[in-house]
Amino acid sequence: MSYKLFIPGPIAVSAKTMEAMTSAPIGHRSPDFVALYQSVQPGLQQLFGTADPVFLSTSSAWGIMEGALRNVSSKRVLNCMNGAFSDKWHDVANRNGIPATPLQFEWGEPVDPAAVRTELATGQYDAITVIHNETSCGCMTDIAAVMEVVREFPEVISLVDTVSSFSVLNIPKDELGIDIMITGSQKALAMPPGLSLCAVSQRAFNRAKAAANRGYYFDLLEFLKNHEKGMTPSTPNIPLIYALRSKLEDIFAEGPAERYARHARLNAKVRTTIKAQGFELLPEEAFGSLSLNCFKNTRNLDLPALNKSLKAEHNLVIDGGYGKLKGKAFRISNMGDETDETIAEMLDAVIATMAKTPVLAA
Repeated sequence: MSYKLFIPGPIAVSAKTMEAMTSAPIGHRSPDFVALYQSVQPGLQQLFGTADPVFLSTSSAWGIMEGALRNVSSKRVLNCMNGAFSDKWHDVANRNGIPATPLQFEWGEPVDPAAVRTELATGQYDAITVIHNETSCGCMTDIAAVMEVVREFPEVISLVDTVSSFSVLNIPKDELGIDIMITGSQKALAMPPGLSLCAVSQRAFNRAKAAANRGYYFDLLEFLKNHEKGMTPSTPNIPLIYALRSKLEDIFAEGPAERYARHARLNAKVRTTIKAQGFELLPEEAFGSLSLNCFKNTRNLDLPALNKSLKAEHNLVIDGGYGKLKGKAFRISNMGDETDETIAEMLDAVIATMAKTPVLAA
């Protein structure tokens, strides 16, 4: 049985987007593909807030996140860590033999710009990684404040994960000075998994030219060389690019500003409603994600039982906590194509199901 996903990703995909994926295959070195590839560039550049090229990679965002490190860092990378996925980026650096320093914050706390300045001022670093919206704990860092600090250190290349915040709110890459901005298809873009997107600055390309071991599949210079011909370095997932074109049509039909306002409104509705049921937001309110809400399980509900009932009785599912927060917190997404009506229906189902969910012994 299928059920609707209100988890932090993948999320629900519209019938229109799924239909776009059924377009007939085309050769990835053909003029038809060049036309398809080039057709999505203007919309992507507008959403990224950039004049830089936007690359399409048949991979999860982690492919680009790992590859970007290999392209731009040989001295030392500063990894800002405040949740499971930012912690993982540090692990990825270590596994690639890239010298790395963890700038650790508690899960649910935002990255502190002052701490970033203190560390970068040591002069040890040539790169920094930041996850804008840490989905594991529902915390959204003030990326403008962090990038204001990073711009003080022109030798440092910035890598920013916007996987779960892209198209939820305006993130103007060029204005902020982000060098490599990365996102994925399965979060707020409301597409199936399997496609990642990244916009890359000339500074990052210049750094990549000197990289001794940037590999091939995620070589930024290979992406650029092929981009200039309207292609990708390797065979791409063409159905997902058709889906992306369809999704961009939807986004600009609604209007980016209206899309951002809708996400903020629905996020606030979920937050207010669930807090009224006796739950607390995990992060500080000012740094709560706009893509989802992460709540402490203050009522000690049996979260697996809650989800089992939601699936069986309402054909939907929320998230029962990630990593060390499993069972201690739950997350509810408002990303993508959700509306006031779909969010209201979901909340009614969640509240009714919570009322009969067992409470675990302390």
